[in-house]
Amino acid sequence: MKYFLCRLLPPRPTFAQGMDAREAEAMKRHVAYWAELAEKGIAIVIGPVADPKGVWGVAILELEEDMDVQALTANDPAILAELGASYEILPMPRAVIGRKRS
Repeated sequence: MKYFLCRLLPPRPTFAQGMDAREAEAMKRHVAYWAELAEKGIAIVIGPVADPKGVWGVAILELEEDMDVQALTANDPAILAELGASYEILPMPRAVIGRKRS
């Protein structure tokens, strides 16, 4: 397996507080896209980060060797909608995965 931290950088610092209707619709599709990847076990953590400098999104991915992180982020509806958002993709050389206890 290989692991990545993917940071979704919004088009402006106030994006989360001031989306227009087109942006809000794209972000709904974005959330659904990543939720589906989480259900499949590909995205192991997803969500917004409350950075005082401006909210941004994070996804921690656990990928099979043949999976392409660039393709996953390029197919994000927030990117396909051309809102001006972009991804910073950082490989994680190692990862320790904790699972919920029953």
